[in-house]
Amino acid sequence: MAQAGKKMITDVFVEGARKGWNIGAMSTIPNVMMAFIIIKALNVTGALGALGALFQPLMILVGLPGEGAAVIMSAIMSMGGAVGIVMGLFSEGILTGEHIAILAPAIYLCGSTIQYAGRILGVIGTRGSLYPIMFAICIANSFMAMFVMNLFFV
Repeated sequence: MAQAGKKMITDVFVEGARKGWNIGAMSTIPNVMMAFIIIKALNVTGALGALGALFQPLMILVGLPGEGAAVIMSAIMSMGGAVGIVMGLFSEGILTGEHIAILAPAIYLCGSTIQYAGRILGVIGTRGSLYPIMFAICIANSFMAMFVMNLFFV
């Protein structure tokens, strides 16, 4: 018999499962789906090729095709979206497994910077003039990580 105020382990498990389901259904799945749709739309319109050509000189430094820049851009906004972009580019044959291994640390180092700026930095009162510096640090860290990861695959 459970004591008053103390939850049974099964109740805790079910409550956690519900919270996990809600996070997946309301946040992760829509971000990943949106990313797949964006990649498909960019590919159909030819904008993905233009994006790739524009960023090719920069991305080649870390062993990636120019289209890999879309992953970094989306990672700044949403890690789930970035994973969706990666999978969309993989399914289109643009990225390989090695490319994904190079991009993985960058996704986490950029990890939803824009979302966290609003949720954390804005709430604690960080000066807006510091945001670009913080964003630049995330992007620089990501490129350093991709460069190091590329060394493993050369």
